Amino acid sequence: MDNGALFVAIGAVPGAWLRFRVVNHFEPMLPRKHWGTFGVNLIACFAIGLLVSLEASCGLAAGRTLLLLATGFLGSFSTFSTWIAELHEALHRHQRREAVLLCGGSVLGGLLAVGAGLALGSS
Repeated sequence: MDNGALFVAIGAVPGAWLRFRVVNHFEPMLPRKHWGTFGVNLIACFAIGLLVSLEASCGLAAGRTLLLLATGFLGSFSTFSTWIAELHEALHRHQRREAVLLCGGSVLGGLLAVGAGLALGSS
């Protein structure tokens, strides 16, 4: 029996809880709530890059560890659906500049964060 789904589920619950706590904690300090989502998504991108790199270079226990931490915890800590909903809301409110910054910053920032995690993990 493959316990992969169990590892993902065990990681997902604390990841989602932490995202909720972090985004809500920083919401009063940010101009818009979507910048909290942006922040947790970049953190998750960096951490996933780091985990993948460590798995490749140090032989971190692959499979279950990546299912638990990368897919489960970081997959639910970050959130594509919330990002898209917040992007849609900015566009709906005619906040085009904000939407472009959020979209471009998320894609470019996510790629840079993954790259930084990969570089740090392989050094």
